[in-house]
Amino acid sequence: MPMRQMKESSEQHLVIKPQIQGSVNPVLEVPKTVQSERGPPREEPQITNGEQHPSPLSRNRGRRRGRGGRKSDQGDVVMRPTSRPCTIADKPIAGHSVETLSSEIASVSSDGGHVHEMDMGFPSSSKALRFAPRPGYGQVGTKCIVKANHFLAELPDKDLIQYDVTITPEVVSKTINRAIMAELVKLYRESGLGMRLPAYDGRKSLYTAGELPFTAKEFKIKLVDEDDGISGPKREREYNVAIKFVAQVDLHHLGQFLAGKRADSSQEALQILDIVLRELSTRRYCPVGRSFFSPNIRNPQQLGEGLESWCGFYQSIRPTQMGLSLNIDMSSAAFIEPLPVVEFIAQLLGKNVLSRPLSDSDCVKIKKTLRGVKVEVTHRGNVRRKYRVSGLTTQPTRELVFPVDDKSTMKSVVEYFQEMYSFTIQHSHLPCLQVGNDKKANYLPMEACKIVEGQRYTKRLNERQITALLKVTCQRPRNRENDILQTVQHNSYGQDPYAKEFGIKISEKLASVEARILPAPWLKYHDTGKEKDCLPHVGQWNMMNKKMINGSTVSRWACINFSRSVQESVARGFCNGLAQMCQISGMEFNPEPVIPIYTTRPEQVEKALKHVYHAAMNKLKGKELELLLVILPDNNGSLYDLGLISQCCLTKHVFKINKQYLANVALKINVKMGGRNTVLLDAISWRIPLVSDIPTIIFGADVTHPENGEDSSPSIAAVVASQDWPEVSKYAGLVCAQAHRQELIQDLYKTWHDPVHGTVSGGMIRDLLISFRKATGQKPLRIIFYRDGVSEGQFYQVLLYELDAIRKACASLEPNYQPPVTFVVVQKRHHTRLFANNHRDRSSTDKSGNILPGTVVDSKICHPTEFDFYLCSHAGIQGTSRPAHYHVLWDENNFTADGIQSLTNNLCYTYARCTRSVSVVPPAYYAHLAAFRARFYMEPNVQEKGASAGSVGQASTCTILATGEPSVRQLPALKENVKRVMFYC
Repeated sequence: MPMRQMKESSEQHLVIKPQIQGSVNPVLEVPKTVQSERGPPREEPQITNGEQHPSPLSRNRGRRRGRGGRKSDQGDVVMRPTSRPCTIADKPIAGHSVETLSSEIASVSSDGGHVHEMDMGFPSSSKALRFAPRPGYGQVGTKCIVKANHFLAELPDKDLIQYDVTITPEVVSKTINRAIMAELVKLYRESGLGMRLPAYDGRKSLYTAGELPFTAKEFKIKLVDEDDGISGPKREREYNVAIKFVAQVDLHHLGQFLAGKRADSSQEALQILDIVLRELSTRRYCPVGRSFFSPNIRNPQQLGEGLESWCGFYQSIRPTQMGLSLNIDMSSAAFIEPLPVVEFIAQLLGKNVLSRPLSDSDCVKIKKTLRGVKVEVTHRGNVRRKYRVSGLTTQPTRELVFPVDDKSTMKSVVEYFQEMYSFTIQHSHLPCLQVGNDKKANYLPMEACKIVEGQRYTKRLNERQITALLKVTCQRPRNRENDILQTVQHNSYGQDPYAKEFGIKISEKLASVEARILPAPWLKYHDTGKEKDCLPHVGQWNMMNKKMINGSTVSRWACINFSRSVQESVARGFCNGLAQMCQISGMEFNPEPVIPIYTTRPEQVEKALKHVYHAAMNKLKGKELELLLVILPDNNGSLYDLGLISQCCLTKHVFKINKQYLANVALKINVKMGGRNTVLLDAISWRIPLVSDIPTIIFGADVTHPENGEDSSPSIAAVVASQDWPEVSKYAGLVCAQAHRQELIQDLYKTWHDPVHGTVSGGMIRDLLISFRKATGQKPLRIIFYRDGVSEGQFYQVLLYELDAIRKACASLEPNYQPPVTFVVVQKRHHTRLFANNHRDRSSTDKSGNILPGTVVDSKICHPTEFDFYLCSHAGIQGTSRPAHYHVLWDENNFTADGIQSLTNNLCYTYARCTRSVSVVPPAYYAHLAAFRARFYMEPNVQEKGASAGSVGQASTCTILATGEPSVRQLPALKENVKRVMFYC
C-alpha cells in the first residue's frame, strides 16, 4: 500500500561542515531576574561591542557564567577539556580522541547482518570509572522541610565475616536451603557456632558478626518433609553442609565512603547489612525481590479471574549523605488466590465449568495460566504433597488411562483414584493437570487439587485487574506515611535478634530533609492571543485566551469512524468541534474534510484505510492526506499503525464533547503537524544557562522490554532529540528493535560496508545530529543526554557504551567534532517518597495533599559524593507523587546544581500533550512513549486495550540474522513523518 512505503532518507551521507571560526566576543552578563506573578521577567538588552542584541550565533559564542555554569578558563566554544572532568583511571577524556572509551569495551555487536565497528562488551574493570562528583548544593527556590521514607541506620562497630556454604546434595530452592540452615543453627548454635547467630543469603554465603570457632567445618543435617502430613511417618532427607571462611569485610571502607572521604562504596558491606535486616522478614513473610508480602498485613482484595492483591512493604539499605539509610515503602502485588483448582478455573473463565465441557480456547487459557503454578493434593487427608503444574491433558479425565505395571496393564485415572484413595472423581469431563516433566508426567484430577498460598502472579494483567490493583495501591500521602511508620514499628528492628547480633540500630522516625521549591517558568504564547505569556500555578495552566506560539496548518484531512454506536451526524459534530478548537487555539484548520466521514466496522481496518487513502488521492489529484482522524470503540484504543499522521479518539469522548478534551487533542495535532504549542520565555529571550549561549541539542533515550514470559520478543530502543534552538521544545524520534532484554542501545552508532560507498556510518545519534543541523542550520556545540530506565547496577556499562557511541557518531560527521556531553540518568522505578512536613498546612501541599511541584532535594538522602537529586516536577492527581531521581553520571559542560535542576524542572513545563508540568523531563518521557508505541508495530496482536489485530503493518515484520547472534525481529518500515512524531500520540 503506498502509504506504508518509507522513502530512503536523503540525509544519510550529509556531512556537517564546520562553522566559520571567528574571534570570541565578550558578552555582557544579563542581570538575574526575579520571577513574580505580576508579569514575566523583563527582557534585558544584550550588548556586544556597543550593539544591541546581535544575531543568535554571534551573540552566544561567549560562555555564560553564574546562572548554571561554573567558572572555566576555556574561551572557545569548540570541544575542549573540562575543568571538572569525570575520569577513567583518573584521566580526563574531554578533548581526547574518540577511541578513549573504546579501549574499555571488548566485544562485537551486529545489526541487520552488518558487523558494527562499535563494540558491545563490558568494561574489564568498572572500578576505574568515576562518575561526576557533586559540584555543590542548589540555592535557588523557596526553602522548606519535607519528610522522606528513609530511616537512619547506625553503622555497627563489629567485624563482619563472610563464609562460603556448600550443601550436598545440591538444592535449587532458596526456601529449602534456608530451612536446612535454620535447622543447623537450631542444633549447633551453642555447640558448634560459638553462640553466633548467622545471616544467610539462601545460596552460597553466610555472614556472622565475629568469627566462628573454626575456619572450615562440615555438619550433617536431617530435614523432615513437612508436606507429608501431620500423622504417620514422615520422609527425612539428609544433607551435608560445609562452611568455610572466606574473608573479613572492611566496615572502615564503608564509613569513609559515607563520610564523603572515598568515591567508591564497599558493596560487600552494604550487601551483608541488607541481608541481615531482611533475615527476619524473610521468615515472617513471602519475599518477592526486595519486597515482602503477606495476606495478614491487610485483607487481600479480589482482582478478578482468580487473582487477589497482597499488601506488603519494600525494604532496602542505602548509602546516603546522612549515613546508612533504610528505605521503607508500601507495595502491592497480584497473587493467585489459594482456591480449589476447579473454583479457580471457574473464576478464570468467568463461567460454570461443572456442567459443560471446556472449549479448546478455554483449555489454552487454563494451561497458560497454571503452567508453573504449585498445587497441593486434597484427596489424601492430612498428606498435602505439593506439585508444580507442567501442563493440561488434551483428553477429559474419564478417557485417561495409564500402565500400572511392566506388562502394560492399563487402568483408568477414575478407577485408580477410587481404588487407591477411595476418592470418587465427580467431574470427569474436565481434563487433568499434568505435573512433573515430559518424560514422566503424572495426572492429577482438578477437583483433587488446591492452589498453594503465596504465589505471585507474574504474567500480564488485563485492564480490569490493573484498575483494581491501582485502587488498592493508590494511597493519599498522609495514609501512606502512616502505613510506612506502622510497618517500621511492627517490624520492631530494635527487637530483631539479627539486627541486635550485628549491632545495627534503626530509627523509627522519618528523615527530615531540607528541600527547595523551584519557581515555575514563564511560558510564551502567540502575540495575537489575549494572554501572550503565562505563569503556571501549582504545575497547571490552560489554553483560555491563548494561542499556540507556532500554529500548524491542516488543509487536507479525513475521518474514519470505526465505532458502531457513533452515528454520522455525531461524528460530524465532533469533527466540527475539533476543527473549531484547533482554529481557536491558533492553527489554520480546514473545517471541511476532503471526503465525507467514512463509517465502517472495527475489523475492517485495512480495507477502510485503503478506501479512504485512494478516495482522497483521487479527490486531491495525487496529493496525500495530511491528517487522518480516527474514531475508535471504547474497548479498542490501539490502532495506531496507519501509515500516515493520525489522531485517534475514543467513542466516549465523541459523545461527551468536552472543551478541555478538544483542547488537549488540538495540542497533540499541532505538534504532530510540526507546530509548537508553547516555549519557555527564557529560551526565546536567550536566558537559559548552558543552553542559550551556544547551539545545544537535548536527547532523551529509553529501552522498553517485553512482558514477563515473553522469551523471544525483542527489546525496543527509542531516542528523541530537540530539533530547534534556542527554543528546545520540538523533538524528533527514532526507534529500533534489538536483542531480547538488552539494555544498552545498540543502534546509537553503527557502521557497515556498502558495495558502492564503502564503509558507511549511521545510527540514531548521527541521524538526529544531522536532522538538527538541517532544521536549525547549525551544528550542536553542546549535548545534554537524558537516559531513562537504567538501574544502578547498569550505570557503568550504559555510560561506557553509550557515551562512546555518542563520541563516534560526532567524529563520523566531522574530524575533531566532539561537543561536550552531559549524561543524566532518569529513574522513576525507585521507592523514595517525599511528604509534606505538616499535612495540615495547605500552603505546602497541592490539592491531592502531595508536595508542591518544583520540590527538589539534593542533600541528606542523596548520594554521599555523586551528582544526583530528587525532583517532584508535577502536581499530584491521586495517590502519592513519586519524585523523579536524576543522576548526573558525566558532565563536561560544568553544570552547577542550580543549573541542571532548574533546566530539568523548566523543561517539564514544555511537554506538548497537555497543559500540566509532567513528572519526568519531556525528552525522556517522549523516548519512553516512542518505544512503547513501537511495540504495537512489532506485535500487532498484543493490543493496549484488547484491540483486535488489524493494522496495516501486521505483515511487515521481518527476521534478520546476524553473524554469531540470535535473530532479532526488526520493526516494520514506517513512514518518516509517522516515525518521527509517534511519541506525540
